[in-house]
Amino acid sequence: MRHYPNRALGVVAVLACLLPTAARADVFNMPSGQTSVQMVTIGNRGNAADTDGYGAVSYTYQMDKYDVTTAQYTQFLNAVAATDTYSLWDSNMAADFPPVGITRSGSNGGYAYSVIGNGNVPVVDVTWGDAARFSNWLQNGQPSGTEGPGTTETGAYTLNGAVSQSALATITRNAGAEYFIPSENERYKAAYYKGGGTNAGYWTYATQSNTIPSNALSAIGTNNANYLGQNYTDPTNFLTPVGAFASSPSAYGTYDQTGDVFQWIETGAFTPSRGVRGGAWDSTNGNLVASYTGSNLPPTFVDDDIGFRVAEVPEPGSFALLAIGAAGLLLWARRRKAA
Repeated sequence: MRHYPNRALGVVAVLACLLPTAARADVFNMPSGQTSVQMVTIGNRGNAADTDGYGAVSYTYQMDKYDVTTAQYTQFLNAVAATDTYSLWDSNMAADFPPVGITRSGSNGGYAYSVIGNGNVPVVDVTWGDAARFSNWLQNGQPSGTEGPGTTETGAYTLNGAVSQSALATITRNAGAEYFIPSENERYKAAYYKGGGTNAGYWTYATQSNTIPSNALSAIGTNNANYLGQNYTDPTNFLTPVGAFASSPSAYGTYDQTGDVFQWIETGAFTPSRGVRGGAWDSTNGNLVASYTGSNLPPTFVDDDIGFRVAEVPEPGSFALLAIGAAGLLLWARRRKAA
């Protein structure tokens, strides 16, 4: 049998160039036992809006499969927040849920951050500005360094030190942004759209259901979520690990867009607010439905039931390049088998 080592290496090299995010940064390749950032494709571009006017998106994009976790956010803090200029860490992260969270040690200029308990629960006590800075960090390739241009202050959003409510309220997504906080429509579509066409319709809940979910902690229930029913879903830990409701995803494969924690969205219903959507561990059913759009908060607000996830529009041509790379690998495999 003949072998083609040079061809194999060539295909691997091509794929390595085409897939920079596969090994680009720690949050995409978290240690064993921790959940990595994983993107799912939200297709059916040009879909119709729901009856409330939300959910229409004219382009294909990607959504984080899960909320950003405490372990992922800890990687971010250890990369950029040795001197935490813009207060990316909040002391409540170590105090609100004693079983889980993020603790800080050391002194200014040498701060270090560690996960408390299960690092796969959503990070909470983050402001809208924190979520924007995390997005910038992803946009910039997850560099290590102080909080500033090229790390947290430029990229998807031009922040340049913005920390006040009024300053953050003026921030908008930059043209060409790759990683960012989802807009209302991007979040809505990923959570509730049924898929399968441009006029497929919407679910009431992000569990592919029009029926109120059960709040039982179940990996096999097909309509389950973490929220406050007659009792808390988990009266000990309150937060549940991302993806714990393994059989209750949205139609596109995102998890926990109904319950666990509210997620920041890019805009709010009125200035200077930013929106949070989706309901949380301490929310009643009324906060979970697609039509709920009532939570508009200052972008500096933090709470123990607010986290975030990121969305992505890959660089132009990335989907096509990925397809070409995959086709090349398949062709090489077939030739090798035939030989």
